[in-house]
Amino acid sequence: MQWKKLLSLLAFTFLIGVTLIYGQTDDLPSFNQDRLSRQKTAMAILGTWAIGNMAVGAVGMGRSSGETRYFHQMNVGWNVVNLSIAGWAFYQAAKADPFALDAAATFQEHHNLQKLLLFNAGLDVGYMLGGAYLMERSRRGTSNAPRLKGFGRSIAVQGAFLFLFDVSTYAVFATQNDRLFPLLGPNGIGMGFKF
Repeated sequence: MQWKKLLSLLAFTFLIGVTLIYGQTDDLPSFNQDRLSRQKTAMAILGTWAIGNMAVGAVGMGRSSGETRYFHQMNVGWNVVNLSIAGWAFYQAAKADPFALDAAATFQEHHNLQKLLLFNAGLDVGYMLGGAYLMERSRRGTSNAPRLKGFGRSIAVQGAFLFLFDVSTYAVFATQNDRLFPLLGPNGIGMGFKF
């Protein structure tokens, strides 16, 4: 199926992106610049996934019917949202000034991003379960079974990708925690929080 090829291509793109966003620096503005660069790369990966899904989905909707058409339809709709989120987050990272943040603000931005990624990973599990529920409901012989199954498959696939994306992106940012603490000064911030 085309979505399997798309998923393989995205996984390859994601792995390349992860290798490009892992850099080392030793001062606060450089740390912030690296963090913003990682955010932009992550959003470019999400945006690429969204555009690919929308393109394949648009073609697939025109060439299919029933369950498969609904699968493609949900992929298009779901990824309009993904592309909007990726575009907004990329724009925010691009316009941010890495020199404008002091140690406390840098710590807070870095920590908040990791919390957001973990929260999103929890939502992603919910998406996968919701997709599984719709697929199960389609087995009950209802008149809208093809739509339920197609939408359910799509939501499960999108949730699985987003889970992989959010957990992997979290891992990339979490590896930078040890780099951040020496930049906060000899006593850290407040009580010296650790992630």
